[in-house]
Amino acid sequence: MGRLVMKFGGTSVANIDRIRNVARHVKREVDAGHDVAVVVSAMAGKTNELVEWCRDASPLHDAREYDAVVASGEQVTSGLLAIVLQGMGIQARSWQGWQIPILTSDAHASARILGIDGTEISARFKDRKEVAVISGFQGINPQTSRITTLGRGGSDTSAVAIAAAIRADRCDIYTDVDGVYTTDPRVVPKARRLDKIAFEDMLELASLGAKVLQVRSVELGMVHNMPVFVRSSFDKPEDIDPHGTPPGTLICSEEEIMESHVVTGIAFSKDEAQISLRQIEDKPGVAAAIFGPLADANINVDMIVQNVSEDGKTTDLTFTVPASDYNRARDTITSSKAKIGYARLDSATDVSKVSVIGSGMRSHAGVAAKAFKALSERNINIRAITTSEIKFSVLIDAAYTELAVRTLHTLYGLDQA
Repeated sequence: MGRLVMKFGGTSVANIDRIRNVARHVKREVDAGHDVAVVVSAMAGKTNELVEWCRDASPLHDAREYDAVVASGEQVTSGLLAIVLQGMGIQARSWQGWQIPILTSDAHASARILGIDGTEISARFKDRKEVAVISGFQGINPQTSRITTLGRGGSDTSAVAIAAAIRADRCDIYTDVDGVYTTDPRVVPKARRLDKIAFEDMLELASLGAKVLQVRSVELGMVHNMPVFVRSSFDKPEDIDPHGTPPGTLICSEEEIMESHVVTGIAFSKDEAQISLRQIEDKPGVAAAIFGPLADANINVDMIVQNVSEDGKTTDLTFTVPASDYNRARDTITSSKAKIGYARLDSATDVSKVSVIGSGMRSHAGVAAKAFKALSERNINIRAITTSEIKFSVLIDAAYTELAVRTLHTLYGLDQA
């Protein structure tokens, strides 16, 4: 017997038939003697519909009321799943974020979890063997008593945080894929599902373009050392042994992985834009004049490359921002031109970032050099490079994205089992 948190995403609860399928997964674990808390997302497409309703009501709407509206999608799902479970003879009740409570900051639409009181849920496990069906993505700010939401993908974060709060043995994230792959199988058909991946590697994959898990959920798992399984909700519930190792990918501490490969996976993102400032006077304070206003505008800057001229008087500076922030970033820089003092602004939106991730890079030299050589042999030009201890990223023309991913996937032996 153990204690589990099971999280189901929007495609897994898209209609009543799929909710019944989810209920069978839950029943399997309950029948095996486990205490179970279930975290659910809104039905597929429902959050987008609610967001559009807010925009139609008023383009400049109150963020607090926005959260009250969009949080209702998860409330519907949790209630429906509880009804289905009760119809199967299972003790169950739905919980909203404010009822537990899940306490958050007051940053509406992107709140952070401050704490969770899992006392009542744990007590009901003991006294009633009651399944807790929890609305993900939401909480409550203790100062204002207003409903808050955690941002897109926030149900993953809810699930891992609740698992830590109730001292679960693991957190199972059920989704429409059966695990974490070495790269996107739609781009590389030979991509392999990983049996295990370290938190650090998963964190890099999630932040660099892999959309399996929300970044903050991986961070929480790492902080609390909470094992997370990514698995498919479309596997037949009756074909799975609840006492065995779940099918899927285990995200865990590096110590639990017997042997790490040099490279774990390849991530890519086409949501990139490049801005280059030419002939900036090379003096103290210039970088602050550029990146300060961008930070004030809440624009995240990623890759930064600086080249100093031969005479040491001027410099060129290139950086990337999310494509969705490109226009705002360009306007922000243009409005600060007099303070920055650049001669010309060049930009490009037809670029992509390809990243190579692996904890094994710490102890192996020349990993990046092999990639640069392989890409050059394919006539793929690198616009910018960034590196860290366990990953490096290259900025390339978007047209070469898939070729670059396939080339690097083969180069590091990820095609082989």
